Amino acid sequence: MWISAIKLAVQAGSKIYANRQKTKMAMSEAQLMHAEKMAKGEEAYQGKLLEARQNDWKDEFILILLSIPIVMLGFAVWSDNPAHMEKMKLFFEYFSDLPFWYQTIFVGVIASVYGLKATDLIKRK
Repeated sequence: MWISAIKLAVQAGSKIYANRQKTKMAMSEAQLMHAEKMAKGEEAYQGKLLEARQNDWKDEFILILLSIPIVMLGFAVWSDNPAHMEKMKLFFEYFSDLPFWYQTIFVGVIASVYGLKATDLIKRK
């Protein structure tokens, strides 16, 4: 029984290893084909665009901006202070009373930073 389990584990491991090697080979070939197309002028170089995107701070700023109300709400609940809860309710009430166009712009900016389609998010509302 143990021998068959070990044999099955070894077979699964070797299959996974073989698939990883195939994936590496396919990625290498894709990079080579892309480099050849760039050399012929058929495609533009995209490496700088990807490098610039990695050093971008917008994603982190939007994440912090979205996290602030959640952190404040958690603090209001855990502090067990009724005044804090009233202020948080007031904050969310005022936010929901903002014009629809502003809410749409806010959702659109956040969605574009994270690569989502804002139109799909707005249609659901």
